[in-house]
Amino acid sequence: MEITFHELSLPTAGTLALTAAEGVVLGASGQQIDRRSGGSLGRAMSAAGFKGKKDEVRDILAPAGGKLDRVLLAGLGKAEKLDGMAAENLGGSIYAALAKGADEAAVAVDPVDGSPLRASEIAAHVAMGARLRSYRFDKYRTKEKKDDKPRLKRLKILVSDPSAAKRAYLSLAAVADGIVLARDLVSEPPNVLYPDALARHAKLLSKMGVDVEIFDELRMAKLGMGALLGVGQGSAHQPRLVVMQWRGSKKRDGQPVAFVGKGVTFDTGGISIKPANNMWDMKWDMAGAGTVIGLMRALAGRKARANVVGVCALVENMPSGTAQRPGDIVKSMSGQTIEVQNTDAEGRLILADALWYAQDRFKPRFMVNLATLTGAVIVALGHTHAGLFSNNDELSDRLLAAGKATGELLWRLPLGEAYDKLIDSDVADMKNIGDGSAGSITGAQFIQRF
Repeated sequence: MEITFHELSLPTAGTLALTAAEGVVLGASGQQIDRRSGGSLGRAMSAAGFKGKKDEVRDILAPAGGKLDRVLLAGLGKAEKLDGMAAENLGGSIYAALAKGADEAAVAVDPVDGSPLRASEIAAHVAMGARLRSYRFDKYRTKEKKDDKPRLKRLKILVSDPSAAKRAYLSLAAVADGIVLARDLVSEPPNVLYPDALARHAKLLSKMGVDVEIFDELRMAKLGMGALLGVGQGSAHQPRLVVMQWRGSKKRDGQPVAFVGKGVTFDTGGISIKPANNMWDMKWDMAGAGTVIGLMRALAGRKARANVVGVCALVENMPSGTAQRPGDIVKSMSGQTIEVQNTDAEGRLILADALWYAQDRFKPRFMVNLATLTGAVIVALGHTHAGLFSNNDELSDRLLAAGKATGELLWRLPLGEAYDKLIDSDVADMKNIGDGSAGSITGAQFIQRF
């Protein structure tokens, strides 16, 4: 979908979206149309029961006295709460309501008294929300009916300072590009996206100035990554390690921050095989790596003034005659040995080597590990919060605040010596599962050792 910014001059035809704050306080554009129509807009709002509440959207009759085909009213909620995230939600709601209407639509964005944002900033975030809501992964759908597809191809954002809105949107659009890339990668089927294929997607970021290295199994073996290689040894698709560097700081050799992603492109569970029901969802077990690759795309797109390293461990976990067995003992890059009691606790094994490599080579200020590590965390927290484990209170507080600001909520769970003892092994330095209790915590305790 094409999104453009234009001067706030109200159209006389076509489809127009207007906004109103809670209490049915129309913006200046809505008031202008109401006067032009002899008060018919206000009467239509009242008849439709529109209150201007957050996420409230109403189609109303196009006011008399004009040639507009359709008028959409979108609620802003309380003006003082109209921040960036609320404006993005507004843009998403507007897109969803307009998607199957006309090919083109306009959204009038007026200044909102009491909002912490200027009209140009509201416009940029509305555009961001519409862009993200318009995402579809439909490349493999060959028989979808035309009427089932979105019609909206062009969205015009009308605002008093379109140049300022466009400047504000440029940075947001780069983030959206990263999000879209991550969504595309996570959505691809596992016969298309295996470790080497995912690594090649990451390599494309080289065109944007990201330094990308891809390690094959021979190089990883020389580095001693026995934990990572053990997970992938049952698959016909060989493991890969992707190392991405974005050097955007003036201090190009300055200490970076590091993000490490789990990339199990398909997880059968290995010899400790999963139940067949819903196993198809295990193509998503590379979402941590997909997020890190999307992050590097976003950083490069907005020319972020930071030094950032992204490391992705990529494997396919399959059962075969060469697959890792429960009871095997592997040696990690750190030199620590691991008794593999369950081959379905594989994410922590590949991350052990990826995390060790990242901290050993780059000496980062901090590392953030992103992974679909345990189903147990969904049992504990559901789908509203992601589990957060941290051995640094300041970093934890900053991540919690960032999650709250963006609607990506986190909940910190405990680490501790008592939990750590659950992964002590009788025959190796540690084992990769505990006793069945505190499943997410024992996974985090395992990762902390690296």
